[in-house]
Amino acid sequence: MTAGALILAAGRGERLRPHTDHCPKPLLAVRGRPLIAWHLQALAAAGVHEVVINTAWLEEQFPAALGDGARWGLRLHYSMEGRDHGGALETAGGIAKALPLLDEVFWVVSGDVFLPGFPFTGRLPDDRDCHLWMVPNAPHHPGGDFGLAADGRLVTGGDGPRLTWASVGLFRRSLFASIVPGTRLPLRPVLDNAIAARRAGGERWAGAWTDVGTPERWAALDAGAADGA
Repeated sequence: MTAGALILAAGRGERLRPHTDHCPKPLLAVRGRPLIAWHLQALAAAGVHEVVINTAWLEEQFPAALGDGARWGLRLHYSMEGRDHGGALETAGGIAKALPLLDEVFWVVSGDVFLPGFPFTGRLPDDRDCHLWMVPNAPHHPGGDFGLAADGRLVTGGDGPRLTWASVGLFRRSLFASIVPGTRLPLRPVLDNAIAARRAGGERWAGAWTDVGTPERWAALDAGAADGA
């Protein structure tokens, strides 16, 4: 059986040092449970049964902490980039390595964002290779990532407002099929190509969202200040 979601959890978490020197960022606790556990619970509630987690930094801690996923009603699979390639493959490279484990269309969500209430429901239209959920730009990322056209397609140019990718989206396998497994490759060039081909869509996410990128944001989130809770 293939998986319906991939949680990206391979990064080093440099900006959260020293907290991530001995604990991977997705395993840091937020309100009493690992950050990644919020995603696992939400995916299970949405009816996703098989989830892949890609790992590299301190990757042995993930199976030890999360096990096989049975406590959430899931089956977890681990794509271990550290063991197989000596380190993280970046986002597109990590997806390409995990591709044999994934469905034709699958969710991708970063293990270091907080998205309480995100439903993990939706579909990918036949004329799109990816669909990204977008949020207003945070003070630490004022320029945003992409524009969102009136027809729901993502754009890189134009005069309209730019938004920030919330690090969650639906993706089609074919978008990564040409990437040789083991290649280190960021996601941005892949997204730019899909946008240029008019095969990338998006929509706004109005719910709570936090990029857990610094000790200050982590502390505020854990205290309930970052998402209004």
